[in-house]
Amino acid sequence: MRLTQLYREFFESEKSGGIILMACTLLSLALANSALADQYFHLWHYDLGGRPLEFWINDGLMAIFFLLIGLEIEREVYIGELSSLKNAMLPMAAAIGGAMVPALIHFGFNHGTPLQNGFGIPMATDIAFSLGILSLLGSRVPNTLKIFLTAMAIMDDLLAIIIIALFYSKGFSLGYFGLAMLSFAVLLVLNRLKVTTLWVYLALGIVMWYFMLQSGIHATITGVLLAFAIPFGKGGKSSTSYKLQHNLHLPVAFFILPLFALANTGIQIPTDWVEGLVSSNSLGIASGLILGKPLGILCFSLLAVALGICTLPSGIRKRHLLGVGFLAGIGFTMSIFITLLAIEDAAVIVHSKIAILIASLLGGGIGFLILKFTLPKTKIKD
Repeated sequence: MRLTQLYREFFESEKSGGIILMACTLLSLALANSALADQYFHLWHYDLGGRPLEFWINDGLMAIFFLLIGLEIEREVYIGELSSLKNAMLPMAAAIGGAMVPALIHFGFNHGTPLQNGFGIPMATDIAFSLGILSLLGSRVPNTLKIFLTAMAIMDDLLAIIIIALFYSKGFSLGYFGLAMLSFAVLLVLNRLKVTTLWVYLALGIVMWYFMLQSGIHATITGVLLAFAIPFGKGGKSSTSYKLQHNLHLPVAFFILPLFALANTGIQIPTDWVEGLVSSNSLGIASGLILGKPLGILCFSLLAVALGICTLPSGIRKRHLLGVGFLAGIGFTMSIFITLLAIEDAAVIVHSKIAILIASLLGGGIGFLILKFTLPKTKIKD
């Protein structure tokens, strides 16, 4: 099976981006615990247009990241792995299990406490890191496994987006939300009228972003809505959606996500970091990512196969699902992003980030080793 050019570009940018994300994380941690720590933290609070720089990264640039995610979801739904219900059922079942089980584990640890709101933290998968680790195994990885992980991670992100919209919005304003939806309606009308001028969609997207921000719903959701308003057509190289997705891959992988990592992983390791790791919140996060992810993905996938809803694609075995399940436990970007929305206590945020980094490192390492020893030793042909 041959991969399309756009998918190859996606995979190449994501695996390279994962390596850069790792480097940025290590740099950020080093600076945050060096003599330059005060200057480093001050940088992200630099006032820019009445808002700190950190805001423009987390609420502004990350909306572009979600726009790319939305375009990827749209492509998968229209002509990709999710366009056929039978093909979509396996990654769909895996994504549901991989989101539900970690959320239930965290909720179980924190039920009845103020931190139960953090149930969404271990739900999502970091596409860049997980594909980056998978790419280290080179040509031994069958394309069906790459596509499965990609489709599952994209659906994972879609579930996380829904959770953000439903549970992590604050101070809801019906008036501004109505204006945001009016902007979205105008975009859909332009789509129906077959308007393909990209700047028109982007300009209205910025207007919708502002209204969504004022409404209390997290503004990054605008990126996904905008993606589904942009004309897809037949999805070929001449389509507006294809061109935008193609042009966004590099800036997202090599600028936006690394900048997000630099701004949000600068953790000053506190003296009580070990005690913080055994708190109910940190245990919920770590257990959700390290145990909940592989357990949910493997069990729900095998259940879907046993019920005859779908079949395992060629080249994928049960042990590979387990390995991919551990790779999906690399929460990183989305987990940190949801942490910032779910938790207000600065100390708890720091401990949560440490738990996410350690769990992601362990999950990625275990997943890599499982696949290293279970995948064929010879090169897989496309």
